Amino acid sequence: MKHIGALQVVVTADEFDREPTFAELDAINIELPVILADVDLIDAQIMTLDRTPSELDAQRIRRAWRRLLTARRELANHTADGMLPEVGA
Repeated sequence: MKHIGALQVVVTADEFDREPTFAELDAINIELPVILADVDLIDAQIMTLDRTPSELDAQRIRRAWRRLLTARRELANHTADGMLPEVGA
């Protein structure tokens, strides 16, 4: 049987095949409240796709929307304060 391994000395990995850097992980942690609030809003909206929304559904969507806006505002304030870590190559 013939060996089919790479013939080059080193096979370089793509930029997308690497692990995230500490700066990228910090940026994700800072943005995590916005991501989670967005998921909550989408979940609340998905629950009403196949039925007429009740008053409880409307309240749930409004609360999720307010949480998302609050999280976005806090992230924007952090960004304006220069608290986000540098992300890039």
